[in-house]
Amino acid sequence: MPTMSSPQYNFSSRFDKWNLQPNRLSLLLEEKKQQGVKIFDLTESNPTAVGFDYPAADVLPALAQPKTLRYEPHPRGLLSTRQAVAEYYRRRGELVEPEQIHLTVSTSEAYTFLFKLLADPGQNILVPQPSYPLFDFLAGLEGMELLPYRLDYDNVSEVWRIDFESIAKAITEQTRAIIWVNPNNPTGSFIKREEAAHLRQICVTQHLALIVDEVFSDYAFLQQANRKSSLVGESEMLTFVMSGLSKILGLPQMKLGWIVVNGPETLRQQAQEYLELIADTYLSVSTPVQHAAPKWLEMTTTLQEQIHRRVHANLFFLQTQLDNHPTCRLLRTEGGWYAILQSADFVPEEDLILTLLEKDNVLVHPGYFFDFEKEGFLIVSLLPQPENFREGVLRLLKRVQKTV
Repeated sequence: MPTMSSPQYNFSSRFDKWNLQPNRLSLLLEEKKQQGVKIFDLTESNPTAVGFDYPAADVLPALAQPKTLRYEPHPRGLLSTRQAVAEYYRRRGELVEPEQIHLTVSTSEAYTFLFKLLADPGQNILVPQPSYPLFDFLAGLEGMELLPYRLDYDNVSEVWRIDFESIAKAITEQTRAIIWVNPNNPTGSFIKREEAAHLRQICVTQHLALIVDEVFSDYAFLQQANRKSSLVGESEMLTFVMSGLSKILGLPQMKLGWIVVNGPETLRQQAQEYLELIADTYLSVSTPVQHAAPKWLEMTTTLQEQIHRRVHANLFFLQTQLDNHPTCRLLRTEGGWYAILQSADFVPEEDLILTLLEKDNVLVHPGYFFDFEKEGFLIVSLLPQPENFREGVLRLLKRVQKTV
């Protein structure tokens, strides 16, 4: 009797670059969860899962407006919503016109729109290293290549700096844009004014666009005179600045982001025309969310204060535990929701994070997850509830001392 063979199909080669099998860490984590073990999750970055008090009486009615029943799509998004976003920037001291704003469902979608706009398959965009691993997937699904440029930590001044020599070496004839995250995730470093000027010169000279992700820009730890908190005012080259409700209001489930477009007038208009075509193809932004956004953006201070208090308190605890620590140090961070621990004496990161989860029930990000060039880095989220954060940190540091 003939045997039936499995059906065959040649799926897109985009997926060939990734190993989609569960790794040892994810398998161990799933096993722990099935056993009902309490995990001290120092990777938790979902603001809706860490005990913040969301004013439901204000958030939810904004979705129930009668006008949400009428569908009037616009490729840039509703004017009233874009005006509310422009007002958000005005409160921050930045002048943005509603006509410059394109709404998206998220910054992830904003990246895909910009990759479609700026580059053909096979061309490349420069991305900082270390940085968030999502870039690799977003670019890979568009058939593009990412080329890294380095961020270096100055141990004397305790500041992360852009290595502009690495940018110069990375640029090729196929390079279309440079990505900057302000502040960077996970280093928490804001771009400095002199760095912004240097980056501007490179983009103008090399005819490159600048893509700037500012989702964490409202969460600064330090006041610095030379810091550029936003690049929405950059007009000498094509500039695309992204943000959204996910971080600004801690409302990732509401799915609203945006792109602010700036640059020389003719180029800006052409870029916006093409962005409209891309957005009009998908029309993905929810009408109820657009109508609700102006009301939600009025609550920015209330919601952000909770997040500020949490990340500051957890960072302070982390600092007190690492002051004069014999084997581990905390790298200085200027903003965002993450902190970086470093030790030259760490055992291999994968071994350490597996041991932490297996023996101590602590989940933490290894440095290689964020594309650090060498071993010895652990990344922790500053969002977890204080009692869980503190216990997780204490267990982590105790384990580190045992392994050196």
